[in-house]
Amino acid sequence: MILRAIALILSSAVPCMAEDFRMGLPVDCTIGKTCFIEDYVDQDPTQGRQRDFACGINARDGHKGTDIALLSFDTIKSGVDVLSVAPGTVLRTRDGMPDDRLMRGVTPDTACGNAALIDHGNGWQVLYCHMKKGSLTVLSGDTVQRGDPLGLVGLSGQTNHPHAHITVYHDGALVDPFQPSAQDQCGTGGETLWLDPPAYTATGIITAGFSEHVPSMAERRAGKARIDTSTANQPLVAWAHLGYAEHGDVLTFTAHGPEGTIFHNTSVLKSPQVSLLRAFGKKAPPDGWPKGEYLGEALLTRAGQVIAHRFAHVTIR
Repeated sequence: MILRAIALILSSAVPCMAEDFRMGLPVDCTIGKTCFIEDYVDQDPTQGRQRDFACGINARDGHKGTDIALLSFDTIKSGVDVLSVAPGTVLRTRDGMPDDRLMRGVTPDTACGNAALIDHGNGWQVLYCHMKKGSLTVLSGDTVQRGDPLGLVGLSGQTNHPHAHITVYHDGALVDPFQPSAQDQCGTGGETLWLDPPAYTATGIITAGFSEHVPSMAERRAGKARIDTSTANQPLVAWAHLGYAEHGDVLTFTAHGPEGTIFHNTSVLKSPQVSLLRAFGKKAPPDGWPKGEYLGEALLTRAGQVIAHRFAHVTIR
């Protein structure tokens, strides 16, 4: 069933009082250990620009929700529950879309993927997106309690990595759960919809990818750093563009191919800049890289807590 609510997302938020609505975490994971908040609601209405509720970099242009990302594609197979954030009634669901990181056949109407729209009362509704095909456990008209499973995190709709996206509405207007009223202000520690507000960090991995050489920041900004395909005799280099990293943060690059792990490298950042590009890679072996799909990861931790993570993909032909 097509969720027409996706097409009705409003481009601007309105102030609202939130005393009557509080949210639990929508994914059965531990922030900083098995998952992290990847993107927040974009508070800048200007096309081509974005900022999160704290005036930081952790939002995508036009992003209308909160993304809680997992750290491994294997979690899709093992199963991680998407949870109802509060008591409510299921209004609509959609199931049956494939889990496809290439997003083949996805349209604006199906960008949310396998999903549930739940009415949480007093004008509050939440849309839960990107669930695994065939995993939804609720139907239209069902009642749910806070923490009840709705389905499993998947790769359906407009996504190329495992995460759950939620969009919060009040009386039809988009609301940022981290800043439900003061949409034109920056900062943390104010009003929130969360029962247990997840910690915020300004640090993020802006983007990551594979290249055949260590790219320059100029290449990254010009969109020339990432490759989608390569040949067997070229080096494989994983890179990441970091923002607001701190001294002592730990950056780990890994890459896996058809025959297993091809590299794993960990480094401690020292006096990093506000904007920093780091890379690690290997030359091709004498017989060349095996043909197939390669998965890269950039993981940034601080005092043992995951603060940012990005996947990268390349095909060797």
